Amino acid sequence: MKPQQIIEKVLAAADYEDCIVIVNEDTSANLRWANNTLTTNGVLANRSVTVIAFVATPDGIASGSITRTDVAESEVAEVAAAAKLAALAAGAAEDAAPLLTNEVAGDWESAHQPTGPEVFAKVAPDLGQMFNRASKDGIELFGYAEHVHSSSWIGSKGGIRVRQDQPSGRVEMTGKSHNRTRSTWEGRATRDFSDLDMHEIDAAISKRLEWQAKKIDLPAGKYDAVLPAGAVGDLVTYMVWSAAGKDAFQGQSVFSDKKGGTRVGEKFSNVNLNLFSDPNYPGLGSATHIETTASSPFVSVFDNGYPVNRFDFMKNGVLTNLINTRASAKEMNTEFVPISLSDNIIMSVDGASSSEAELIKSVKRGLLITCLWYIRMVDPVSLLLTGLTRDGVYLIENGEVVGAVNNFRWNESPVELLGRIAAATPTSITQVREWADYIDRTAMPSVLFKDFNMSTVSQAS
Repeated sequence: MKPQQIIEKVLAAADYEDCIVIVNEDTSANLRWANNTLTTNGVLANRSVTVIAFVATPDGIASGSITRTDVAESEVAEVAAAAKLAALAAGAAEDAAPLLTNEVAGDWESAHQPTGPEVFAKVAPDLGQMFNRASKDGIELFGYAEHVHSSSWIGSKGGIRVRQDQPSGRVEMTGKSHNRTRSTWEGRATRDFSDLDMHEIDAAISKRLEWQAKKIDLPAGKYDAVLPAGAVGDLVTYMVWSAAGKDAFQGQSVFSDKKGGTRVGEKFSNVNLNLFSDPNYPGLGSATHIETTASSPFVSVFDNGYPVNRFDFMKNGVLTNLINTRASAKEMNTEFVPISLSDNIIMSVDGASSSEAELIKSVKRGLLITCLWYIRMVDPVSLLLTGLTRDGVYLIENGEVVGAVNNFRWNESPVELLGRIAAATPTSITQVREWADYIDRTAMPSVLFKDFNMSTVSQAS
């Protein structure tokens, strides 16, 4: 059955108060390479069907859901009934709220438009040239390019009929040389690969591998540090993912006020910094309506279909909003501002005009940290994170990169780092590394942070 047919038939079979059906279809095309040779390529297609039942009980409205890879016409009654049983088993929902009705958006009737290998028509020849140059220069390239096009349909008994489409793509490439004693990584995000410059990626990899010709041992300590936009994105994304209003209101997060309540209204940054999500941000267009198959402190199944506009997390360095469901916003006596959490995160610094090269030139002695990985929480109350550096840490002296240094384990809170910004570049669309499987669309500045804490030397290479 077509997605629209599945939704209509399941809704008709749902003999309870309300029902939401979400059908997702996506296709992905990929290229993978190792040691300067294309190894695999292909196209994958997936479908998932989630049925969410809303059932009245003596204690309130219960919700429960089931997800299948597909639903045949003969299975419609069964899945509608199974969702009802899941709701009754769950009991009255804490996040219950009246469902949105009669929300219509998108081209409901059209079919999913699959992606395919043709999306790589521009970059594939350039990739082949990169392989040839790398082989001549003694460099080995490893990595992949991927393009995904996702379509979703959200339907309810109450008249929600929302269609959303989302393309996303990325290139991740690791370059190694000198018997693999040198290693560096580059990543780029794109919507359709038409804007990617593979030669620019090639040049960045070659330059960083050259920087690694000189090895320098450094002790642990606090260093002024330049982080490219992707590394900044990995830190900021973790911070946003820790910004549930309910957690803060209950005293369980870095955004909890010690006197009770939250820290909304408090200034966190020493510069005029803006942190937001915007489905209409140029180049990062994303979901315009809430879509979720399960409830969490960040999102509720009862809020499915609500329109999403710009969500300001911080304005001029001041915490403006935390992420709430309608239920948690009501509990906190605050406004409900819808957000599609996984779709895009943007940070900008007012007046920032320096290039990344100029940030480096401004450093008397410090580090260029290209990648952060294995990021984990140490303390939720301060949002202290720990992680490792990877694929290139470089010493800057008198504004010049003079060589590569050993890796470190670092301990930092991104919330505290916002108060130690010495300089930043304009914002650009970037590719995070640590969280690349969870968020496709980020735009960040490169940032010079004061006193970045390298807690111990790492033996990782």
